Amino acid sequence: MKINFNETIGKIKPMHAINNMPLLGATDKLFHYIGEAGVPYSRLHDTGGAYGGGRFVDIANVFRNFDADVDDPASYDFAFTDWLLNAIDKQNTKIFYRLGATIENQQNIKAYYIYPPKDNLKWAKICEKIIAHYNEGWANGYHLGIEYWEIWGEPDNYPDIEDNCLWKGTFEEYLELYKVASLYLKERFPDIKIGGFSSCGFYALFEDNFAQSANSSSRTGYFIECFHKFMEYVRENNLPLDFFSWHSYSNVEKNIAYEKYVNEQFKEYGLEGVESILNEWNAHPGIKGTLEDASDVASMMLEMQDTTVDMLMYYNGTIDVGNYSGMFNPLTHEPFKAYYAFAAFNELYKLGNQVKVSEKAEGISCVAARNGNKKVAVLNNRAEKQTVKIKSDCQDKFSLYRLNAEFDLEKAGELSSGDEIALEKFETVMLLSE
Repeated sequence: MKINFNETIGKIKPMHAINNMPLLGATDKLFHYIGEAGVPYSRLHDTGGAYGGGRFVDIANVFRNFDADVDDPASYDFAFTDWLLNAIDKQNTKIFYRLGATIENQQNIKAYYIYPPKDNLKWAKICEKIIAHYNEGWANGYHLGIEYWEIWGEPDNYPDIEDNCLWKGTFEEYLELYKVASLYLKERFPDIKIGGFSSCGFYALFEDNFAQSANSSSRTGYFIECFHKFMEYVRENNLPLDFFSWHSYSNVEKNIAYEKYVNEQFKEYGLEGVESILNEWNAHPGIKGTLEDASDVASMMLEMQDTTVDMLMYYNGTIDVGNYSGMFNPLTHEPFKAYYAFAAFNELYKLGNQVKVSEKAEGISCVAARNGNKKVAVLNNRAEKQTVKIKSDCQDKFSLYRLNAEFDLEKAGELSSGDEIALEKFETVMLLSE
């Protein structure tokens, strides 16, 4: 493998962002782990448990009576969300705020907060006050500089056949909400980024009958049908769209293909420049806590760095027994192996300038970066045990950090250009020179 530290090819992107935080009730004692790993963004969705814990983030939790006066600060309950956002801000992690509702499981029995607003303009004005509270100090608020504001999420989650959903309405009703809210909020706050719609994904691209399913009532085909409706609607109505968000629980090879498709469609619809944000992903939730899972996480971030996606946001940074919470052990509250993959990628992100890597061995993912005299490379091995020779255009000695069954991204030696590294399957290593 050859690393040319003198050939810059781009910027390291925030591939190590997450959803939520390791929240324990209303205790932030584990948040320091997120700050120490340099996690750049936390997306606030499904925050605090079912129905947003009844206290956090969601419109129905912040503005509890939709018939109340939108201009009266007393109509808003900011208490727990204030506490959470300020606790996140202390970790130098930026906030990605989802304006909408938490997923409601068993909504087929009864839905509570996932119906379309009965007044789209009033809903937009409620959002305006929330943004003003956190960015302009309205109602004894703050100046947190939150840039990303997402309008609802997964309105394509097909409530007729799913017991879990986020939008108990038609997709056309969502389009109307997006139109009203995006235009109103962008005029009021021209410097923030407005987007959506947290597409459920592009799984149908790998179905043999994709051409048919994309225009049928099958669930995954419906996802793509809604994607095209949204793109066309945004274009025809000249709506604000700073970012398009989408979800995937597939492996890295499929996610690379999905991102290529999204980028191609941006061009087809004349929406070049729109950010593509994969803001829910988890490649293999059934094996959380294992070294293989840590390898999945590392390879996803490294491989997606070389695509056109602008940000990844892992689901989920919470600490609970669910399969999707793969960063922390819910019994011991200690980091799982996967946590250290985020810390490793952050060393690349801190340096910022991606450099060229070539002659990769089979099964190896690698990204390298440089800033002045500081250099770093992160490698992940998905293949069987193999020996890799590192060739570099610099003569520095590199400290070798290993993430494997024995080490949690700890220093385990030194090497120079021309030296070899014996890599176990699923091992991640970091080479660091200062």
